[in-house]
Amino acid sequence: MFIPVCIGFIFLLAGMVQGMTGFGSALVAMPLLSLSLDIKSAVPLCTLNSLVITSFLAMRMKKHLDGKKILPLCLAAIPGMLVGVTLLKKVSSASISIGLGVLLIAYSGYSLLVRTRQRKLHPGWSYLAGFSTGAIGAAFSSGGPPVIIYASLTDWDKDEIKATLTGFFLFNSAMNATAHAVSGLTTVSVLSSFIYSAPCVLLGTVLGSHYYGRIDRNLYLNGIFTFLIFMGIMMIVLA
Repeated sequence: MFIPVCIGFIFLLAGMVQGMTGFGSALVAMPLLSLSLDIKSAVPLCTLNSLVITSFLAMRMKKHLDGKKILPLCLAAIPGMLVGVTLLKKVSSASISIGLGVLLIAYSGYSLLVRTRQRKLHPGWSYLAGFSTGAIGAAFSSGGPPVIIYASLTDWDKDEIKATLTGFFLFNSAMNATAHAVSGLTTVSVLSSFIYSAPCVLLGTVLGSHYYGRIDRNLYLNGIFTFLIFMGIMMIVLA
């Protein structure tokens, strides 16, 4: 009974974080889940719950979803995933994780201290962001930062940023969930845990979305940069 309650609470918290920011559920859930679950169960469970989060957010923000913004990211992520698998075989994932962690801390710290000017970016940057995210995600299961940084540099409003991140992460979650099912990682035990954790993650997402509506764009971006610093520290520590 203790473990199901803990898992439910973890996903409640993870849902709240992503409901508020548009990303970050895995960063919250994975370190905590690893304390009570095997990693081969935690990863597919986290992916299934990510599908719940991103599906809910996509429906909630459907009027802000823009295929012209999301599609290039998704298309570029596919070859990026193939490169990431090769990279994982050649380079230590710990080295990549530390390098990216340092980059996140430096970029986000600078963005918090010095107000960066949002601008209309060339479409080519979206393909680079999608490709990098696919590669990094395949290499060590934490591919969000390049797309998050890209979105934070644009001249989009906070709803456009969150909707674009949601659409992209919905695509990623669906692809990963399919891969886990085909490879046999999504076991009966994982599905059983998903059944009782899904309502918790949905409740957390609803609560997080409620508070998201109360913050302006600058506060939202500052929250993203703060969370990216936390993400960078976690990448370095866990490496």
